[in-house]
Amino acid sequence: MTKIAVIFADGCEEIEGLSQIDVYRRLGLQADMVGLTSTQVTGSHKIPLTCDSVISDDLLDYDVVSLPGGLPGAEYLRDNAQLQTIMQKRHAAGKWNAAMCAAPIALARFGLLNDTDYTCYPGMDKQTKADAPTGRFHEDLVVVDNKQKIITSRGPATAWAFAYAIAESQGVNTEQLQDGMLYTMLKEHIND
Repeated sequence: MTKIAVIFADGCEEIEGLSQIDVYRRLGLQADMVGLTSTQVTGSHKIPLTCDSVISDDLLDYDVVSLPGGLPGAEYLRDNAQLQTIMQKRHAAGKWNAAMCAAPIALARFGLLNDTDYTCYPGMDKQTKADAPTGRFHEDLVVVDNKQKIITSRGPATAWAFAYAIAESQGVNTEQLQDGMLYTMLKEHIND
């Protein structure tokens, strides 16, 4: 079974993390909420969240580790030495890693965005470029770099698109769920 960990830090963007967990669990995947420093996390909008566990080397066993954005949550992710070491080991082992909104600043600081196609929240690209000068920023809603095994996305409104892209990177067919959640209809209206 595909295992996905979403890392929650105090000050995270709740909708970005919880939307992912919701989509993965609807798809029947193992989706774990992992706290950065505690199982009790308070999001950027003061919503209390209870995680399943706290970061550890167990993250090396997951198929994907995903970082939601939000401030100051993304900065806490970026500045956590234990998470940095784990993510660098995952990247060296060819595992999939993902970040959205402001959280690509963490991947950039960890050295994971060099020579990588990525996106992030508008304006955060200045910080990512400082730490990952050879990264290639794009304004797409979701960017999948299959070579580097990095998936990134822009912000709260792109959380479902991000979650579907992550599931699809693991060979999961998301079409039925996209229809059931009316996401297909939403995409059609946006493209009109």
